[in-house]
Amino acid sequence: MDLVALIGICIAFIAILGGNFLEGGQLAALLNTPALLIVLGGTLGAVILQTPLARLIHALKIVRWILLPPRPDVTAGIQKMMLWSATARREGLLGLERILETETDSFSHKALELLVDGGESQVIRHVMESELDARENKDIAAAHVYKSMGGYAPTIGIIGAVLGLIQVMTNLADPSALGAGIATAFVATIYGVGFANLLFLPLADRLVSQTGRVSAYQAMIIEGVLAIAEGEHPRSIELRLRAFGENY
Repeated sequence: MDLVALIGICIAFIAILGGNFLEGGQLAALLNTPALLIVLGGTLGAVILQTPLARLIHALKIVRWILLPPRPDVTAGIQKMMLWSATARREGLLGLERILETETDSFSHKALELLVDGGESQVIRHVMESELDARENKDIAAAHVYKSMGGYAPTIGIIGAVLGLIQVMTNLADPSALGAGIATAFVATIYGVGFANLLFLPLADRLVSQTGRVSAYQAMIIEGVLAIAEGEHPRSIELRLRAFGENY
């Protein structure tokens, strides 16, 4: 579990609620069901309207990366490339077939399959870099769903504020009804700005960052496979790939 992300989320909300308490505010004053319904419902509706279904489903799948991020093991990846290289030098590329059967990572499996099939370096690079770009763009597009939510939420919060003020203006003759309308007006604005800046936008940037980590690991796999295809010595491959680990 990514404790850093969890700590960040907790600090953000504790700071807001703690500041409200120190100023003499009550937690109950920030709990307003109509305002919450307006902001979250409006934001979700707008995002669903603009987002293709497949991208929306993928965005829901990768949100778990916030607490359970993908952690590609660079050291294990380098050792895997070393094993592939040693096997290829000892038994030829066809000797990698038995390793291919046991490779569980889909990206590495595809790269190794191209290598076993005797693909030229340029072909392998083109195919795998296209695969890398497609996966990266898919993940980044999914992360931007949450960035869109961060853009819509404050505006929807303003809509909630206006609706609350409308209720206030239509009940000026009934002082007992003024409090609820004013509360909805201000709390909706807080919800909109708060969810955008404390949750949706940081969440989107975090997912983009995690996508970059995965892409860097996959780029390392591509370089390793190309080096094997070109017949480089395992030690030379190890030195080349260590640079990825240093910048990971």
